[in-house]
Amino acid sequence: MELRHLRYFRAVAESKGFREAARRLHVVQPALSQTVSDLERELGVRLLTRNSRSVRLTSEGEVFLKEANEILTHADRSVELARGAARGEIGSLSVGFLGSATSFFLPRIIREYRRRFPGVRLTLREMAPAPQIDEFRAGRLDVGFTRPLPAADGARLRSECVYRDSLIAVLPKGHRASARAMVPVKQLVDEPFVLFHRAGAPELFDTIVGLCSRAGFTPRVVNEADMMQTVLTLVEAGEGVALVPACVSNLRGIGVVLRPVQPDTVRIPLVMVWPAGHESPARESFLRLVREHAETIRGMLPGLRRG
Repeated sequence: MELRHLRYFRAVAESKGFREAARRLHVVQPALSQTVSDLERELGVRLLTRNSRSVRLTSEGEVFLKEANEILTHADRSVELARGAARGEIGSLSVGFLGSATSFFLPRIIREYRRRFPGVRLTLREMAPAPQIDEFRAGRLDVGFTRPLPAADGARLRSECVYRDSLIAVLPKGHRASARAMVPVKQLVDEPFVLFHRAGAPELFDTIVGLCSRAGFTPRVVNEADMMQTVLTLVEAGEGVALVPACVSNLRGIGVVLRPVQPDTVRIPLVMVWPAGHESPARESFLRLVREHAETIRGMLPGLRRG
């Protein structure tokens, strides 16, 4: 039984005649009459009684009309849902993010996305770079804001740079170098270091160690924290100094001092990542929204390096 047969039958029943129903449906009357007759033969029951001036529903027709209305309503709803999914207006989206690197722009993006696409079920997960890659590999993440991808994942994931950040020094208040406008990295040679753990962000860790190495020393790492806020807390507690991306200034503690470093040669990318080869209208809508705000994002954080 085709939905067209149900729609034709409903139009005849509501119009109480074939002529008006044919006009509403934009079909010729003989074709409409034949379709309803075919439906009755298929069901094996008479749905309408006909005379020269009008048609009436039989008792069987009244029961069938109620069921037909429910079927057609559900079908129309299904069509609308499918079209909404194709436009990215419904579905689900799982977004991973680095809190310290996205806190200055991501809330605005999320609010705007929810306003535009209220039918999308959005899940937000704060995650370090390495766990994000694991979740992408497992197929549990749709978009991520993270550090550059490992080479091994370049074929299965796509990425775009959102911004490039400089490094800054985090010092406890009263530290001898805190009075300087900029801190030479080589002056930190004898300091204990607190760094974000290498297991969570290996590229960031290695970049910081590389900067120290070019300054002539290997940093003495006394603690590897698994959250950037913890890095600041440990520095404030006097456990050591830290080198972090400048975006961490959003988490500024009252007992630490943040200073640019010399040489100012390192740039830490934040990238937006998504799986390759799998179309998702909800995800495409999110990516487009971030791209719309790209220039604004790059200009929002004081001291942020454009790139």
